[in-house]
Amino acid sequence: MLVFVDPESDAGERLRRELSGVRLLSDDERTNILADLALDASPEEVMRWAARAVPRFAGMTDGRAKMHPRVRKLLRELRSLPPDTDTSLASLAARAGLSEGRLVHVFRESLGIPLRPYLLWLKVQRAVVAFTTAASLTQAAHDAGFSDAAHMSRTFRRMFGVPASELKRSIPHA
Repeated sequence: MLVFVDPESDAGERLRRELSGVRLLSDDERTNILADLALDASPEEVMRWAARAVPRFAGMTDGRAKMHPRVRKLLRELRSLPPDTDTSLASLAARAGLSEGRLVHVFRESLGIPLRPYLLWLKVQRAVVAFTTAASLTQAAHDAGFSDAAHMSRTFRRMFGVPASELKRSIPHA
């Protein structure tokens, strides 16, 4: 199972603050965390499960990491904009009202990852959503903002170790 936690979400901020590096789960921890997740769970059920499970990955405390307010605003915009939106550094800096250099700095400081990898994760998330509604991988790739299905598949293979087609097959009703 692969669980992606948006770095700008409450859980992402808490995980970034509480965890340093990679943390492997013991067999017992994995069994306990997965115990209340059905294999045929709906997307809504998976989201509720994740809200319960993520805090169990580490002894988390309450509170939020500091995020630059203009980065927070930009993240909200990015998630609602169409996938073909201009995401050049100049365009994003203008949207955020920051210089390009400042945006690069505060983005990484706020989320813990650079801007470009975040934008790629956003495309990947859109592709997974598109898998459930698109008739083909080509359509899912275009819906997510990839240039074509081959580009999307290479990205999935690099990030997950499997091509997009394999992940699409594993999603119920995809």
